[in-house]
Amino acid sequence: MGLSLGGSALASPPAAPGAAAPETRPADLSIGEWLTRMHEASRKRAYIGTFVVSTAASMSSARIWHICDGVQQMERVEPLSGPPRSTLRRNDQVITFLPESRTAVVERRETLGLFPQLLAAPDSAIAQYYGVRVLATERVAGHDAEVVLLQPKDPLRFGYRIWNEKKSGLVVKLQTLDTDGKVVEQVAFSELQLNAPVSMAKLTQMMNNTEGYRIERLEVEKTTATAEGWAMKNPVAGFKSMSCHKRPGSPHDPQATDRILQWVFSDGLASVSLFVEPFDRKRHGTEGVASVGATNTLTRRIADKAGDWWLTVVGEAPLSTLQAFAQGLERSK
Repeated sequence: MGLSLGGSALASPPAAPGAAAPETRPADLSIGEWLTRMHEASRKRAYIGTFVVSTAASMSSARIWHICDGVQQMERVEPLSGPPRSTLRRNDQVITFLPESRTAVVERRETLGLFPQLLAAPDSAIAQYYGVRVLATERVAGHDAEVVLLQPKDPLRFGYRIWNEKKSGLVVKLQTLDTDGKVVEQVAFSELQLNAPVSMAKLTQMMNNTEGYRIERLEVEKTTATAEGWAMKNPVAGFKSMSCHKRPGSPHDPQATDRILQWVFSDGLASVSLFVEPFDRKRHGTEGVASVGATNTLTRRIADKAGDWWLTVVGEAPLSTLQAFAQGLERSK
């Protein structure tokens, strides 16, 4: 997975001949080992559950079915509030059924962002920017869970308090903490069945059953920021470029005809997306910032010799981090 596990219990000396191998205690695990354990559990376990997302202003819930056979990972997610919809995923292939409009939206997503997908990009550098501390053992949705605090070492990122099921490592509850340590968003299972009888064949059948639906394909084109004439003149500490695509629409107007650039950065836990598109006075309002739970958004107009552009920076990071990305972005040609 590209994640270094050095400097931890794995590097302890071997047991004496005939002696039992020492048991790895939670306090002995490095942050890399904790994250790898949680990430692998979310990918490999079969489970069915209901999770609730809550912020200071809102609450929503969804039902999830998940299975992985070691090669293919499949998932079905159905929100229990708001307009009816059903999202099915096979690895990076995603289809969202919208019954009210009889539309099926087909796309590819490198990361889906569905709970409990915590690790965006396993990287040994995570330990430079986050510390780990085991807090307690508590019960969540009927399962014993170890509580772990991932604490940032600088103000550029949020912290996380994570409950992971004791035996499997599956994340069953996650709180995002702002720079003052206050909870800005919580995601938690209210009900969870581990090792559930989820059928990959049934999910595949549901995913392929598009009869009666109008297919809408969101085609994305891989590119690079350099090829599109953009550069990050002042990199934000800890955040690395993960992907760059041109896609239809805009983050706030899927019906827009312009293809926009999406440049994604991650520090291994948090991710920040930069959306760049030609400025349109009819669609783009005033510059500003907005916050919904842990997700912050910044919009800004950029003017240069090549024209006017509209920048939208979105991420689960402090606004100061988004501002650093906005200030660092510049035309390279």
